[in-house]
Amino acid sequence: MGERIVLLDEAGQDIGTAPKAESHHGDTPFHLAFSSYLVNADGLVLLTQRAHDKRSFPSVWTNSACGHPAPGESLRAAVTRRVKDELGLAVTDLTLVLPEFVYRAEMRGVVEHEWCPVVRGRVTGEPVRDPAEVEAFAWRDWDGVRALLDDPSASPWFVEQMGYLVPLGSPLEWPAADPSLLPPAVLW
Repeated sequence: MGERIVLLDEAGQDIGTAPKAESHHGDTPFHLAFSSYLVNADGLVLLTQRAHDKRSFPSVWTNSACGHPAPGESLRAAVTRRVKDELGLAVTDLTLVLPEFVYRAEMRGVVEHEWCPVVRGRVTGEPVRDPAEVEAFAWRDWDGVRALLDDPSASPWFVEQMGYLVPLGSPLEWPAADPSLLPPAVLW
């Protein structure tokens, strides 16, 4: 049956599911997703370049890992699953940072329209990337992460998220957000 995404109404209520592969196009329905920022013991942040062959937003540089919680899957479980699948890393200390982040972006006729909570996690070791998902990766200090804001290859959701995150300080300073601010369709 393939991976399914959770469709949302504007209030964040679950209104059904749809096949992920068939849902990202010029009129992508509003759905649930997440973005994660992974930090290592040295305080460096893992940034990734999306694979060149991805249908949506190929080759852009962005946060560590993105994905879609499966129907009934908690946000924590979804982040853990995608980080393992895309980067071969085990993530710990997941912290909800931006529970209410919503965005819409378009590239080459493909639209992303997501309620996309942002989380921070900790990892150890070096990524082992899935080449179908991740073209390249880089560990950057906070100044290096902020420098990506001036790079035209940065994803639009990364740029928007940084508008909220930069004022909070470096990733290790980002405060935990209240999970009750998540959309009703999300299990923390």
